[in-house]
Amino acid sequence: MPMPQEYFAASRDFDAFMEDAKQALGHQSHHQTYTTVEAVLTVFRRRVSVADGLRFADALPPVLRAIFVAGWDPHAPLRPFTSRAEMDAEAKTIRQHHNFAPDGAILTVAQVLRRHVDADRFARMLASLPEPARAFWAIDDTLQNAPKAWAE
Repeated sequence: MPMPQEYFAASRDFDAFMEDAKQALGHQSHHQTYTTVEAVLTVFRRRVSVADGLRFADALPPVLRAIFVAGWDPHAPLRPFTSRAEMDAEAKTIRQHHNFAPDGAILTVAQVLRRHVDADRFARMLASLPEPARAFWAIDDTLQNAPKAWAE
């Protein structure tokens, strides 16, 4: 079997994602951007089961998939999904002294991420997740239909 195209183009595709995210987040460097993206992925990972997390990871491009699973303790207790504002605040605490995550980082990363994944595959994966996990990645009016805690 030939090398899958997603692995062949992984560096190029990750560079494009990072440049897009850097602009959207208003960051000055890829280091700031990486920390914000890593923080958002970590906040999500802390709230999903291993099975749901692996399904999510499988819908990501290879480098983002690796970032998502790196350092994951599958035995850590799951945290509850809370308001987006509370989870944005949590994202700012990850690598705190090197973190430049702006308010609304989860929404911004979600918007950028959707521009860099296979839309149909990502939508199918999201449909398989519990509602709060789907709401975490909502970028449009679907957020209005989410639980009250997500309407903030």
